Amino acid sequence: MPDAEKAPERIALFDLDGTLLAWDCQLLFRHYVLRREPWRGIFLPVFLVFLPLAGWLGAGRMKRVFLSFLWGMSTEKLAAYARDFARHVMTAIYPEVRGELERHRAAGDFLILASASPEFYVCEIGRELGFDLTLGTVVQTGPFFPPLENHKGAAKVARLRRELPASYFEDGKLRQCHGYTDSRADLPMLGLCMSATVVNPSPELAALAHESGWRIVRPARPWKNRCDFALRALALLTGIGRDPGGLTKSPGKNRA
Repeated sequence: MPDAEKAPERIALFDLDGTLLAWDCQLLFRHYVLRREPWRGIFLPVFLVFLPLAGWLGAGRMKRVFLSFLWGMSTEKLAAYARDFARHVMTAIYPEVRGELERHRAAGDFLILASASPEFYVCEIGRELGFDLTLGTVVQTGPFFPPLENHKGAAKVARLRRELPASYFEDGKLRQCHGYTDSRADLPMLGLCMSATVVNPSPELAALAHESGWRIVRPARPWKNRCDFALRALALLTGIGRDPGGLTKSPGKNRA
């Protein structure tokens, strides 16, 4: 827990999906579960039926639909899966970004992981990587469409302000904070930072990075091209193949 009496001199704030690793962790976790409980694949049509309505439903409601494959899973089994999954994805962490994380740790910076992915496995990933504070989307598993508080965009900022003592902020920003993300959705989060690094940014985010003086890093992704990405994503969604995410291969061998 953050120490209100001893505020850190510097903070490093990391996104997860697309930033510390290439994939959306929700796809990786779905594949992980379906390989162990293939019968849960019967819920895929539910997601596909709602998919054309994604723009109207919004990210939060679509996340509830996507997570329907966890219906009825016990809290104990989900926790066990989350722990093992976190260990499973460590090989997929970008070495370049892992190096940045270790540099901040060596400097004594307070390390925060703030993700829109479900907190039940994000906390385990944060524990494996040694973060001081880990925040994700809080999900009430059990119901078919599990209630959740989507931890995305401005919601990350609101949560950080609730979770951290006032002493961790100076002039409305986190103390000497450096932020890491791959997405424009995290621009509110970067508004808390003094400086930033963007990972494999879109052209729009890259342009903003150049204007703002942010650093850009482009670690190798595990897919070769858009077609390869689409096929791998489909395999992850359906639970096909042993390792469509390329987690068992050392990063950097396949470049987009």
